Amino acid sequence: MMTSFQMQMLTRGNSDQFMTTIHDTLRQVFGLQDFRPFQQEIIERVVAGGDAFVLMPTGGGKSLCYQLPALHRPGLGIVISPLISLMKDQVDAMQANGVRAAMYNSTLSAQEARTVLARLHNGEIDLLYVAPERMMRAGFINSLEHLELALIAIDEAHCVSQWGHDFRPEYAALGELRRYFPDVPFIALTATADPQTRDDIVQVLGLDGARSFATSFDRPNIRYTVLDKHRPQSQLKRFLAGHVGASGIVYALSRKRVEEIAAYLSEHGLAAAAYHAGLAADTRRDVQERFIRDDVQIVVATVAFGMGIDKPNVRFVFHYDLPRHMEGYYQETGRAGRDGLAAEAVLLFGTQDVATARYHLEQNANENQRRIDAHKLNAMVGFAESLTCRRQVLLGYLGEQLNEACGNCDICLHPPEQYDATEAARKVLSCVYRVGQSFGIRHVVDVLRGADNERVRKFNHERLSTYGIGLEYSTAEWLTIVRQLIHRGYLTQDIAAFSVLKLTANALRLLRGEETLQLARPRVQEKAGRKKKKSGPVAELNEGDLRLFETLREIRKQLALEQGVPPYVIFGDAALVEMSRERPSNEAEFLAINGVGEVKLERHGATFLEAIACDEA
Repeated sequence: MMTSFQMQMLTRGNSDQFMTTIHDTLRQVFGLQDFRPFQQEIIERVVAGGDAFVLMPTGGGKSLCYQLPALHRPGLGIVISPLISLMKDQVDAMQANGVRAAMYNSTLSAQEARTVLARLHNGEIDLLYVAPERMMRAGFINSLEHLELALIAIDEAHCVSQWGHDFRPEYAALGELRRYFPDVPFIALTATADPQTRDDIVQVLGLDGARSFATSFDRPNIRYTVLDKHRPQSQLKRFLAGHVGASGIVYALSRKRVEEIAAYLSEHGLAAAAYHAGLAADTRRDVQERFIRDDVQIVVATVAFGMGIDKPNVRFVFHYDLPRHMEGYYQETGRAGRDGLAAEAVLLFGTQDVATARYHLEQNANENQRRIDAHKLNAMVGFAESLTCRRQVLLGYLGEQLNEACGNCDICLHPPEQYDATEAARKVLSCVYRVGQSFGIRHVVDVLRGADNERVRKFNHERLSTYGIGLEYSTAEWLTIVRQLIHRGYLTQDIAAFSVLKLTANALRLLRGEETLQLARPRVQEKAGRKKKKSGPVAELNEGDLRLFETLREIRKQLALEQGVPPYVIFGDAALVEMSRERPSNEAEFLAINGVGEVKLERHGATFLEAIACDEA
């Protein structure tokens, strides 16, 4: 049976080969010239009917991994997502590419929902985005059993795991779907999952036979910076002074603080708006729409904002407060620079934020959840206090080792003083071994420092050869050394076993004397007032190309306004930069621009080609 997409291809004159290749679809529908890493392998796996588990960073191209195969397999593609904003954005983008997409969630009126279901059963939809609670209704599942399904995609799959940073018990019910649809290929996708969470996802969703694809979590275009929190409003204002006209998100943890910051920025002439769950739904929707249309440059928000919003030209993410976990920090910073162009992630770090976070997590009555949350908070603090490459720390937490320092974070750009820490590191590693690799950081440091406390005596650790051998450093200094050893891959923390420290293969080489180790000395961190070089998507353009870029942006905004869609649905910033630099003069050259497919060529090609030609005149 031909898919509805294949029938559309026939009507467009592709009768010589209605089963177009995935490369044809990539170019003709999505306007892309090449696949990103692992995309082709994933798509081929799912098109062939196999299951897949995909770990891919925000902005890495996860959506294509289920959108494209759904157009090549017979039947309807189902995409399950908890993010209503994501559904709307992706449906808009797919429709702009000529694909028949729809969503089925609580935002629809009764009549709209009936219309979607009618189109569904008439075979008029290629891709249906559905919320998990709607998907698991018995009546809806029964209705799907009478249809041919191309695939079932489960996005934000970390929500099914108790170890995930956003565990949702109702999401775990999706594990039942395999029983209803045993022959349909499943693809589970997430941007953030540590090793424990990954194993849990596979088990809950019944993906034992799935092939796993883990692309790099690295986002090299994002510059990571951590600053001591000192007069944060002034720090934020100074940062924004270097990013005039740029689109960005400022995250704060409380609704009250969000409103205070938004008001402060507005008073200083910046186009800012507040967004949090306490605002009316219409207000939140208006803020989001104005942001994605570039009418609002800065959104000040709680973490309720941003999940699933596919806005590619966010140039910065500024964390006013400390996030509660590394997964959230990674996802939130990943909302910057989705177009692959230069972006910044700035975090203000203060000890009071840590104390507040610890207080809140202690209020949780669930002891197991408190333990998980404490581990994740400690990892976040370790990142903020790190004296080694930020990217190495972040990727290491996610289970990926970066062998070389990134060169694009505050630590790499302004490195601290190094010293020979080989002997100190061996003391730590020996102590971890002597306590049986069964205790956490604090206990290991207590043993090294010769602490006389009940826990040390309970396990007779005062009798160990490593007891008291570390008096040359303070507790704080030893904590820094241990964290650096974790960040550098000599130690790991086992979250499933109360965050105990364990040795790695690298540790054995250091203990045997096969290598030496340089670590960073603690230092006074730089203040926020330091001037930075401006960065952004237009840094590579000369004056003439920049003028054309701004012209094309205005045309894009006008078209978006007329069509009632976000500007990036017309073309992303990356496409406009390439147009400004390459200056295509005919349809073939315009089609070669990344982000230009046949539908967009037909709809917008003449307008943009004329503007480029006029600029040349």
